[in-house]
Amino acid sequence: MAAPKPEEISHPPMDQLQGLEYCIDSNPSWGESIALGFQHYILSLGTAVMIPSFLVPFMGGTDGDKVRVVQTLLFIQGINTLLQTLFGTRLPTVIGGSYAFMVPIISIIHDSSLTSIQDDHVRFLNTMRAVQGALIVASSIQIILGYSQIWAICSRFFSPLGMVPVISLVGFGLFDRGFPVVGRCVEIGIPMLILFVVFSQYLKNFHARQLPVLERFALLISITVIWAYAHLLTASGAYRHRPDITQVNCRTDKANLISSAPWIKIPYPLQWGAPTFDAGHAFGMMAAVLVSLIESTGAYKAASRLASATIPPAHVLSRGIGWQGIGILLNGLFGTLTGSTVSIENVGLLGSTRVGSRRVIQISAGFMIFFSMLGKFGALFASIPFTIFAAAYCVLFGLVASVGLSFLQFTNMNSMRNLFITGVALFLGLSVPEYFREYTLKAFHGPAHTNAGWFNDFLNTIFSSSPTVALIVAVFLDNTLEYRDSARDRGMPWWVKFRAFKGDSRNEEFYTLPFNLNRFFPPS
Repeated sequence: MAAPKPEEISHPPMDQLQGLEYCIDSNPSWGESIALGFQHYILSLGTAVMIPSFLVPFMGGTDGDKVRVVQTLLFIQGINTLLQTLFGTRLPTVIGGSYAFMVPIISIIHDSSLTSIQDDHVRFLNTMRAVQGALIVASSIQIILGYSQIWAICSRFFSPLGMVPVISLVGFGLFDRGFPVVGRCVEIGIPMLILFVVFSQYLKNFHARQLPVLERFALLISITVIWAYAHLLTASGAYRHRPDITQVNCRTDKANLISSAPWIKIPYPLQWGAPTFDAGHAFGMMAAVLVSLIESTGAYKAASRLASATIPPAHVLSRGIGWQGIGILLNGLFGTLTGSTVSIENVGLLGSTRVGSRRVIQISAGFMIFFSMLGKFGALFASIPFTIFAAAYCVLFGLVASVGLSFLQFTNMNSMRNLFITGVALFLGLSVPEYFREYTLKAFHGPAHTNAGWFNDFLNTIFSSSPTVALIVAVFLDNTLEYRDSARDRGMPWWVKFRAFKGDSRNEEFYTLPFNLNRFFPPS
């Protein structure tokens, strides 16, 4: 038997991911684009509903307040997505709410000056205004780092090797939002997970009118079937005598969103009153803004692969971060109770559907804005049990993580140096945040617990983020361990051409601003 040739053993590295039906600047038909946009909108509801549902009751808010916050978050989510896809990185990314802001926001909620307020509604409004003020001030971090191109300069220290743990942990680091949540209601979570995998992978070659319907709309079909099944279980009284925690996670009528939602409500700036400003709150929130910046950097690079585009050049990445800062400023002005970051689940859906079209994401932004103003209709979709979304996250977060691992193809993984950096960064990126989470659950405060609340919030927020810990470890090791003689092993010969806009001719096709705006903002 003849020995296999080298090209039969390994696969050559590829700048752009193959196998996608539509890339960033190619579009499906209008009908298909609208349906895919609606699917992205439905997926974005998970985080948009979960964050206010968790925080508003702690603030003294009612179900009506919760609905208004969800509507406002969806409204700003749509605006930020449009801004990012038009003027930011121009990648097909949904800009949604972020869990990174939870630590400083919970700290504000527990501030003694706010908890001492007896009237629940007044306490809710005062807490909301305090969060708004902190977000407005903290947004300046991303605005300055982005538009001054400081983040572009920082990104010159990144390499494919250093980015592998960061991008991978953008997905893997969210493992606690996956099966641990599915396990809270296995009778709807497990069927959803199985159905989604079967439709998107095993039956993906099923065509109707030359369209791979089951692959393209696997998420939408699965959610519809399991949502109807969950409603049937609810209506039949299957959960009538079950514990409250089970009912919250399984029933379709426990969110109280539809009954509390107005028919029409248009969010507007300062709708909760004038924001209040506190230096300690703002400083703690700045840590969340930095975490959001790092997580989004990894997500943008993953999205570029799943949209079959080149890696965004440094100035395009920095431009996107600047617009994301504007987005956080809008979060503060309108009062969304969280800041903005790239929606990881929607990035994963690009790969699941094999459609990386920018137009699809812009249509989904239109759905967000439209249904945020039509309260009852938006609340109907938002009442989908979160367990159903968690089942989809098990697939979509894993897909994004594997995109991060795909960057290893540009590095030399026969190098002990590279193995050390990758392994240590991945392990610490998972282990350190898990320690911070476990500690907080047991002690009801983070490991950083001094008299300076802002300092506690800063450290607890930074080290609770897997991609942030991975970036600190991987970039430090990659730029200090034998870095002079390891440029090729790190993947720098491939990476360097994407640093500048003119380094690759394809960048102009993917990242040029619309309306001929490059005349006024020439790329560097």
